[in-house]
Amino acid sequence: MSPDGALREITLPFADPTGQAASLLEAALASSTHPTEVEKLLRQHLLTDPDYLPAYFAMYKLLFRQSRLAEAEEMARTALASGARLGGFPPNWRHLAPGTADWSVIHSPAHFYLFTLKALSFILLRRKQLDECREVLEKIGELDPHDLVGASVIRAYADGSTAH
Repeated sequence: MSPDGALREITLPFADPTGQAASLLEAALASSTHPTEVEKLLRQHLLTDPDYLPAYFAMYKLLFRQSRLAEAEEMARTALASGARLGGFPPNWRHLAPGTADWSVIHSPAHFYLFTLKALSFILLRRKQLDECREVLEKIGELDPHDLVGASVIRAYADGSTAH
C-alpha cells in the first residue's frame, strides 16, 4: 500500500503492463494488517474507483480465503460485469464466443474477465455447484484454448472431485 493509503499498488498481469507481481492483498496478509482492514480499504476503493479491476481480484480472493464463498461469488460476478463493461462485450459468459473479444491480450479487460471466470469456477466448485462449475470451465476452454489463464488446474480439481 502506498504511504497515502491508496490501493494502486495492487498489480497483476492483466492490469499492469510492467509485469509487477506484488498485490495489495498478498502484502497486507503477509504484514500485520488485519484482513478486516484490508477489506474495508478495498471496498472503499471500489466505491471511489469501480473501474480498477485488480481491486475486485483482491476482494474476491480475500473473501475466498476467509471461506466467505457466497460473498466471494457475488464479488466475482460483479467483477465480471465490470470487466465486460470496460471490454465492451456482453457480461453474461454464456453469450460469449471466441470472436467476442481478443481474449489473448493479457493486459486487457478481456483477460481479466477470463481470469475472474476461472476464479468463479473454483468458487462454484468449492460451493459444490458442479454443474455450473463445469459449464464455466467449458466456456473458458472455448474462449481460451491455449489455457492462458490456467483453467486446466481448476478442471483437474473438478474432475478429481467428481471421481470419488
